[in-house]
Amino acid sequence: MEVANEVMPTSQGRIEEMMQPGPEGPIYMVNLLKFKDTAEYEDGRQTDLTGYEAYQIYGQGVSELLATFGGELTFAADVTFLALGQVEELWDEVAIARYPNRGAILAMSSSDEWRELAVHRTAGLAGQLNIETVAH
Repeated sequence: MEVANEVMPTSQGRIEEMMQPGPEGPIYMVNLLKFKDTAEYEDGRQTDLTGYEAYQIYGQGVSELLATFGGELTFAADVTFLALGQVEELWDEVAIARYPNRGAILAMSSSDEWRELAVHRTAGLAGQLNIETVAH
């Protein structure tokens, strides 16, 4: 199994899949997050923030924004140990957000409020995996 962290979708096919309605009922987006050592803002601004600190600015804002789109942050924790399996490098944090449906994610990530916050996300993230899940 090959794993590739990304900050934004790089495949047109993946973007098209995300535009589909998806499963009915709530979805839980599992986020495996890898942070840059030092935040790097695309607009070139100077900062002393770590990637983690920049991402936390994004995370705090998004946890409030989620409610506007019917969602909520349900879990966030630091990754401390890999008990089973093998990867070259561990992710730094796991976060799980609940959304009423896939459309709510698209609506949120298309909003002006999200775009304003996303500069901190991009500055802080080295990459991530987003895994859509549904409860049984």
